[in-house]
Amino acid sequence: QKYLCSNCNNILKKALQTLCGHRYCSACLTWIVRNNKNAICQKCKEEDPNTLGEESLLAEERAFGDAAINKEISEFRVHCVTLGCSWSGIMKDFEEHQSLCEYALIPCHTGCGHVVMRRKLADHLENGCVNNVTVCQQCQCSLASSEYQNSLHLVFDYFSAFFFQQSHSTSPTNKDGCRFSEVGCAFRGSKEKIKEHEKSALGAHMLLLLQHMRQLKGTLCCAAKAAQSELNVNKNKLHVFENIVAVLNKEVESSNLEILAFRRQSELDQNIIRGLEMKIAELHRCLTQKDAGLSSLHKSLLFSEQASYDGIFLWKITDVGRKLQDSVTGRTVGLYSPAFYTAKYGYKVCLRVYLNGDGTGKGTHMSLFFVVMKGDYDALLPWPFRHKVTFMLLDQNNREHIIDAFRPDLTSASFQRPVNDMNVASGCPMFLPLSKLQSPKHAYVKEDTLFLKCIIE
Repeated sequence: QKYLCSNCNNILKKALQTLCGHRYCSACLTWIVRNNKNAICQKCKEEDPNTLGEESLLAEERAFGDAAINKEISEFRVHCVTLGCSWSGIMKDFEEHQSLCEYALIPCHTGCGHVVMRRKLADHLENGCVNNVTVCQQCQCSLASSEYQNSLHLVFDYFSAFFFQQSHSTSPTNKDGCRFSEVGCAFRGSKEKIKEHEKSALGAHMLLLLQHMRQLKGTLCCAAKAAQSELNVNKNKLHVFENIVAVLNKEVESSNLEILAFRRQSELDQNIIRGLEMKIAELHRCLTQKDAGLSSLHKSLLFSEQASYDGIFLWKITDVGRKLQDSVTGRTVGLYSPAFYTAKYGYKVCLRVYLNGDGTGKGTHMSLFFVVMKGDYDALLPWPFRHKVTFMLLDQNNREHIIDAFRPDLTSASFQRPVNDMNVASGCPMFLPLSKLQSPKHAYVKEDTLFLKCIIE
């Protein structure tokens, strides 16, 4: 298989190996590149179309001659498959044999349209080729053998017909004139005298016939000359056409070279564009990383501004009406507060509120929960978390704050050392009825804002 062309599937001829490792005949690769824009290696497509890469693109300048394969192929033992030929040898001698094989079928070089064995070409030219040229011995005109033979047949047929007519004619004129009057004899007389005349004037009659034959030959040669002249004119026209075709071929070849140069320049431009696109993508990745870093810094700064390190945290929630509606529709389930600490190097915790309730309080109460988060100093702190937690919803008129408190269940996973970013929330699912939250008698929500306070003892 490695000795076969990836395009024509025949034995490689002047093998070229591409960057993808497949081999092509030199002529096959040139044909593919000329007739296909951005040609892709067919073998690569067949083997795994999902892994096509830059190396699968075909170009003559990206292929190199495979000297090893060419040497191996040149040493192959082969034999001629032409019927009747018994030649055998090695591949590098086969082309020379092809040009000499006596049993090969070749077209006649005269353009007669016949295809004959090379060994029988001479016999064909001598006996069967209509375009083989013969020189007239009388006028030295060049005539095709078939024309020359036809001319002799015409002369023979003419005189045969003439003598047959003279021998069998029964017209009244022949009774008074010599049968050779057609070739110039002027004798006239009775039948008896004509018979005597023909017997005595045989030599004269033969001279007349010879003269007439020469006139016919002259006429035939003139006709042949006229035909040859016409043929020469046609040959001149053909030569002009051949020159025009040669000029057009040169222009086509020049155009092909320009197209090839444009293609190569286009490939270079595309490589530059791909390089620039990769640089742009790399810059975009850098910008994305920097944006992420800035976002992280912004969050850290915001957290630093809002963070509490004394176990007391005040959470301001704005847009309460919209957030409550989002909670009712399910668009937003719960809200997390910013993280805060029980001490500078203490526990990291946060609050989670469900404005439309959660669990037993869903749809009737506001639920408030306490969440233990993974902190930087957990390895130094005692576990489980044991501190009392107090929740407060502040009445902004300072009349009736809502207060609830609980002590951690030490067996609950919510108060063990966090394994993930945060533990399961624990707290008060029925912290405040929604009817009381929205009652105009209280100022728990004022200017669409409420305040939640958490105190950790």
